[in-house]
Amino acid sequence: MVTEEGFVIRIPDNIPLDGAAPLLRAGITTYSPLRHYGLDKPGMHVGVVGLGGLGHVAVKFAKALGARFTVISTSPNKKDEAIKSLKADAFFVSREHDQMKATMGTMDGIIDTVSAVHPLLPLIGLLKCDGKLVMVGLPEKPFELPITPLVLGRKIIAGSCIGGIKETQEMIDFAAEHNITSDIEVIPINYLNTVMERLLKADVRYRFVIDVANTLKAA
Repeated sequence: MVTEEGFVIRIPDNIPLDGAAPLLRAGITTYSPLRHYGLDKPGMHVGVVGLGGLGHVAVKFAKALGARFTVISTSPNKKDEAIKSLKADAFFVSREHDQMKATMGTMDGIIDTVSAVHPLLPLIGLLKCDGKLVMVGLPEKPFELPITPLVLGRKIIAGSCIGGIKETQEMIDFAAEHNITSDIEVIPINYLNTVMERLLKADVRYRFVIDVANTLKAA
C-alpha cells in the first residue's frame, strides 16, 4: 500500500502492531477528549461510563495521565476486571442508587462511551460545579436532556469524535511511553461469521483484530 506521508502514523517499536491497531480508533476517540476538555491533570477525578472497547482504553489513558478514576457500569460482573485488571480506583453499578448517591458532586469529568440510550441526569449529578460530561458513544435515539442541573451547576455536556493526524501520533507516542495497548483477540479471517455471532452476545474482551498477514500467506 502506498500513501502520502501526511496520512501515515508511525508505530513505535515497543508497541505490537495488533495491540496498537485499535488505538487508531478507540485510542484517539478517548484520548482526545481527555486532553481537549482538560481532564488530563494529575489528581483529577474522572469517571468512565461503560467498560467495553472504548471504555477500557479510556481507563488506561486516564490512569497514565495521573487521574483518579471510577468505572461506572450497568454490569456488576465487570467489577473484577475494572479493579484487578485495569486498576480502577473505584467501581460502581449505575443502577445502585446508594452507590451513585455516595459519589454525587465528586467528579471533574466523565467520559461516556455507551452507545445505548441511558439516563443522563444521574451522571450529571456526579459532576462537580463546572464539571464536563463528554459523550463519545453514538446512540440510535436522542437523549432527554435535563437543563436545570446544567444551569445550576454550570456544567457542560459535550461530544467528541476522533482526532487529526498530529493528535493521533501524539496519542500513539503517549501509549508507547506508558505501555498502553488495546486488549485484543487475534482471529483468522475465516472466523468472521463466528465473530459476528459473538458480538451480538457482547462476547469480546475488548477488540477483535484480524490476522491479515497469515491470511495472505495461506492464500
